[in-house]
Amino acid sequence: MNKNVLVVGGAGYIGSHTTLVLQEAGYTAIVYDNFSAGHRDACFGADLVEGDLADTAKLTQTMRQFDIGSVIHFAALIEAGQSVITPLPFFHNNVAGTLSLLDAMNAAGVSKLVFSSTAAVYGNRTDTALLGEDLPRTPINPYGDSKAMVETVLEACAAAHGLQAIALRYFNACGADAQGRCGERHDPETHLIPLILQAALGQRPDIKIYGTDYDTPDGTCIRDYIHVSDLALGHVAAVGHLLENETPGCTSINLGTGSGQSVRQVVEAVKRISGRDFSVIEHPRRAGDPAALVADVARAQAVLGWQARYSTLETIVRDAWNFACKAG
Repeated sequence: MNKNVLVVGGAGYIGSHTTLVLQEAGYTAIVYDNFSAGHRDACFGADLVEGDLADTAKLTQTMRQFDIGSVIHFAALIEAGQSVITPLPFFHNNVAGTLSLLDAMNAAGVSKLVFSSTAAVYGNRTDTALLGEDLPRTPINPYGDSKAMVETVLEACAAAHGLQAIALRYFNACGADAQGRCGERHDPETHLIPLILQAALGQRPDIKIYGTDYDTPDGTCIRDYIHVSDLALGHVAAVGHLLENETPGCTSINLGTGSGQSVRQVVEAVKRISGRDFSVIEHPRRAGDPAALVADVARAQAVLGWQARYSTLETIVRDAWNFACKAG
């Protein structure tokens, strides 16, 4: 069994946690990153190749040099709001970049891929709050479109030339390594929990809640928050599944908890765990925000034998708070 894994985008938030967990699980992780968003100090001694996703020749050379057996692909632009304003970079990087990676895999004879997808492929669904993988892909922004397009490409490649792929659809990634070795360091930051932590640390004047009149117990949106260490373990499980099987195909799998927390619950958890008070400003709803989005996680358990271990709200906020305090 070839346990050499190329982690493309492995210096980023989820990629760095996955690199760490891969190594702890006995895999050899090779990080490939252009450091447009990643951090050199988050590679944890893994062999590092600095390169761009569009550089097919360098990707091919890297796979051959390190005798890669499987690839995990994290290298994407992820800001959904920005994708509406400037869509072309999202299609260039997320779609064309993935085509470059697939060309390199073909050239190097690598057929196993774990793809970082997203719950954004489900779009703004109001007919169900529990999202299963067999629902149609109906994204509502260019970011979600780009991920859905890649899933379509992977399905075609599986049918045409034997690609084995798993598309892991994340829900709300959050938290940090429990030992504080890595955590969330986006610039600019747009994710809810680190924004609330910044308010608790006095790094921003307030936290804004968009919509308090939803049909939920406290009127604020409910989301499925998944600890980044659980996401990392999901990727390790997906790599193991691909290495143990030779059947071509592309399987989409949700990574979430199967339950949700409201925005107001998250705010109160940060106040409780940090011991800090801060200003909370209520604003009207944002267009396109559904009341509740929660993952159906049955397939992850059935196919990968995976379920969330660390994704209680208390654990997520505590780990994220400890990392934020350490990072300053």
